[in-house]
Amino acid sequence: MAEIEHPTANVTWRDGDVPVSTRFDDPYYSLENGLAETEHTFLSGNDLPARFRDGFHVAELGFGTGLNFLATVRAWREAGTPGTLHYTSFELYPMDPSDAERALDAFPGLFEKDLAPMWEGELSLPWLEARVVTGDARKTLPAWSQKADAWFLDGFSPAKNPELWEPALMAAVGAHTAPGGTCATYSAAGAIRRSLEDASFSVERVPGYGRKRHMTRGQR
Repeated sequence: MAEIEHPTANVTWRDGDVPVSTRFDDPYYSLENGLAETEHTFLSGNDLPARFRDGFHVAELGFGTGLNFLATVRAWREAGTPGTLHYTSFELYPMDPSDAERALDAFPGLFEKDLAPMWEGELSLPWLEARVVTGDARKTLPAWSQKADAWFLDGFSPAKNPELWEPALMAAVGAHTAPGGTCATYSAAGAIRRSLEDASFSVERVPGYGRKRHMTRGQR
C-alpha cells in the first residue's frame, strides 16, 4: 500500500501523559519537564527573549506537540516586544490536534484558543505570523524563500531520526539563517557539531538540560 503524502504521527503515551513517537521510539519532550527543557535548550540557547525585535523570525525542524511554539509565544508576550513575531516550523509527521491537546494539558495556561489554528497549519494575528510547513524538510526547507534569526533544531534523536540531521539539511539551515542568526539543539553529537560548522556556524558545546550533560548552540 502506498504511503500517503503527509502521514500523521503515531503516538503512544508514557506515564499517562508524555507522548512518545512509535515511529522513532522517542519521547516528544523531556520526561523530567518538557517546558523547562524548551526554555533552557531553545530559548536560552538562542539568547531569547533578549534578542526579540519587530520582525524576528524563529524557524524550527520538528513542530511536534507545538510546545516550543507556545513557549516562544509566551516569552514574546512577557517581553512586551512591539511589532510582529514570525514563526515557521517544518514537520513531516504532524501530530493529530487531539493528541497535541492531551500532551499540552501537562502545561496549564500555556495554550490559548486564539493560537489553535497553528495546529491546522497556519496562524495570522496582528502580532504573530506563524506556519507549519508539512513535508520532508530535505525538500521543503531548500525551497523556502525566507531566513530565520533563530533555529530550533528539535528533531528526534539523531540515532533514531538521522534524516533530519543530514549534513545537506544542516547546510540548508545555514543558508536560511540571517547574518548573526543562531541555532540550538539538545544534541551534542560530534557529527552534528561538524555539520553545523560546515554550514558556517560558530559552534559551542554548553550544559544541557537536566540529566543531559551537554547541548549545542551556534551562531552564523
